[in-house]
Amino acid sequence: MADLVYPPVIGFARTVFRLQGLRFDIRGTEHVPREGGALLVSNHIGYMDFMFCGLTALPSRRLVRFMAKESVFRHKVSGPLMRAMKHIPVDRSQGEHAYARALEALRGGEIIGVFPEATISQSFTLKAFKSGAARLALEAGVPLLPMAVWGTQRLWTKGAPRSLGRNRFPISLRVGEQLRPEPEEKPEALTGRLRARVQELLEDAQRGYQGRPAGPEDRWWLPSHLGGTAPTPQEAARREKAAPGD
Repeated sequence: MADLVYPPVIGFARTVFRLQGLRFDIRGTEHVPREGGALLVSNHIGYMDFMFCGLTALPSRRLVRFMAKESVFRHKVSGPLMRAMKHIPVDRSQGEHAYARALEALRGGEIIGVFPEATISQSFTLKAFKSGAARLALEAGVPLLPMAVWGTQRLWTKGAPRSLGRNRFPISLRVGEQLRPEPEEKPEALTGRLRARVQELLEDAQRGYQGRPAGPEDRWWLPSHLGGTAPTPQEAARREKAAPGD
């Protein structure tokens, strides 16, 4: 069945990005397969991450179906769009349904987008990964595509004001080589390898990032180990425990 909604939505989003003056540094798109199932696996630092992650598949003429929290699908505006674009709702109390849908889509040759940290990282560092992506890759027999985003937290993230007007922020996207399971590899081991690769890509994106804080008060989007004022991973974990969810 033809995708009648997804391509126009992408076109609209790209127009908005141009109006915002966003500057993209995208590398590794050649690793996205032109056919067949795959899991695109990224870190998660902002509410718009899925929009940017999906751009990396466009050179291969692919569309990414993202797994997203179920509440997004209940919204009167985003819900119909998400369903029309064939994204997959995730009810965290009944995750097996989303898993089954994702598995079916992968076996049908789709690219599925996953954020294995499950929620936005308020420290902007990499959190622990859930093993679902690795289990899906093992069961479906498809490769994992590790990737990293950086700069998206400056637009819209948890606990910070939105900046959705013209801002000219740089956005860095990195896609790594396909990661395939080793013979008899367990999900936990594959998850560890996947997380390590995403960490490498994230550090590469941070090293090459062209954006700088506008002043002393504009260091909130930098993690503490890079001289920023974002909460440490320990502080972020305490905040998340006190107020769970995205």
